[in-house]
Amino acid sequence: MGLLQDIRDEAHRRGYSPRTADAYARWARRFVIAHGRRHPLELCADDVRAFLVALARDGLSSSTRNQALAALRFLYREVLRAVPDGLDELSRAKRVSALPVVLSRREVARVLAHVPVSRRLPFLLLYGAGLRLGECLALRLKDVDVDGCRLHVRAGKGAKDRISLLPRAVRPRIVRQVQAVRALHREDLAAGAGFVALPGALGRREPGLAQAPGWQWLFPATSLYWHAETGQRRRHHLHPTVLQRAMKRAVERAGLLTSATCHTLRHCFATHLVEDGVDLRTVQALLGHADARTTMRYTHVAQDRFRSVQSPPIH
Repeated sequence: MGLLQDIRDEAHRRGYSPRTADAYARWARRFVIAHGRRHPLELCADDVRAFLVALARDGLSSSTRNQALAALRFLYREVLRAVPDGLDELSRAKRVSALPVVLSRREVARVLAHVPVSRRLPFLLLYGAGLRLGECLALRLKDVDVDGCRLHVRAGKGAKDRISLLPRAVRPRIVRQVQAVRALHREDLAAGAGFVALPGALGRREPGLAQAPGWQWLFPATSLYWHAETGQRRRHHLHPTVLQRAMKRAVERAGLLTSATCHTLRHCFATHLVEDGVDLRTVQALLGHADARTTMRYTHVAQDRFRSVQSPPIH
């Protein structure tokens, strides 16, 4: 469908992440299908409102419905350049101010113990460095500073770079992982492959970097793929679902009653730092939060906040 590709192209042109571009295209497709596959130019703001109401009735969260509204506004404003009357007046869904799910340190240890050894390192970084899943999987070899115990997170949420911690306890594992990736890369080169995707226009400006050791993924996928546009045999990083499934199984085997995801480990990182007395500004910088109020949430779930408080006497 040409319209969907137009959405992706315009989103890429404006510097949106590939995930956002794909999400906007999916919402446009879902909107069109919901209205009998009529072209969006044949629809109006009331049709958008009806679509959002249907999403609410289906139980979708407020953040999901707000993303759908943003996608449809992008479609009409930036792609079709024809904004129906009343579209700008549609209000965003009120977000529920829910506290993040946080595991105790003992629970985190139990979960990590049930992650397969071959997949444990990325989980140690999700918790030990407070990385988002996408940020962890997007790490390249050159982003790892073993001696300085630092990770360079590139183009995180909001297309922002930041420096995060490399836990000292995982340094030996990181060194072994880098060695394994370099060995795999040499095998790929010998087989006429060894290419990876490069960000932005870097692939056109300096195509040789696609085979450079430093640009190889820290957590590469197990198989190669054929990139038709360049004719290269490339290797991508691990797919997020690999770790998501491993996390789900680990939580079940650990016997936890709460629902925990890969992102929960990031919440645990922040909360446990707050409990250890790390100042909020430092935690904010490590997490890459633009707004300190986002970081403040972790003060509400830190266990030491209520340790000195006792319930009133019950008679």
